[in-house]
Amino acid sequence: MAAPTKLLKQIKDCRICENALPHEPRPVVSFSKSSRVIIIGQAPGRKVHESGVPWDDPSGDRLRDWLQVSKADFYNNQLFAIVPMGFCYPGKGKSGDLPPRPECAKHWMQDVLNSMAEPELIILIGQYAQNYFLGEKQQKTLTETVKNFESYLPKYFVLPHPSPRNNIWMKKNPWFEKKVIPALNRQVKKLKI
Repeated sequence: MAAPTKLLKQIKDCRICENALPHEPRPVVSFSKSSRVIIIGQAPGRKVHESGVPWDDPSGDRLRDWLQVSKADFYNNQLFAIVPMGFCYPGKGKSGDLPPRPECAKHWMQDVLNSMAEPELIILIGQYAQNYFLGEKQQKTLTETVKNFESYLPKYFVLPHPSPRNNIWMKKNPWFEKKVIPALNRQVKKLKI
């Protein structure tokens, strides 16, 4: 198994899906052997692709607010590993970004997870991460999966994507901010982050 620094270099040099991308590959991922929390999202958006900084957009601002952590702590890879299902921006679709390229998870996910000591919490953001990690244990819809977040603890914490595109979902599901976010805060505080 490659050490995290060697594995990170291999990922940064990855060109597996180069022919399927509308731009030059630019994998955006961050982790260390001792990362305590793993955040697994979808794939970088256009802004993150340009900056090379994970969650460097309004979605990241909301996620940090949900977690109640500073930018400094969020980007400390001893505390948080940031590992999307697809490492490169997949391009634009008709109604938002395209889904993450499947090659990343197939080729890299297990190596990334194996390179870390046992994390204390894995945060699964959105349906792609939840499909991959929960499989048949997830509910019929993302909403139902998130409503039943306690059944995935203590290993996993499930969340919808914090994108501003999900503002309508948030308004339709006020229980999320009343029940789920406070529970997430308690989980993070328990880790003394």
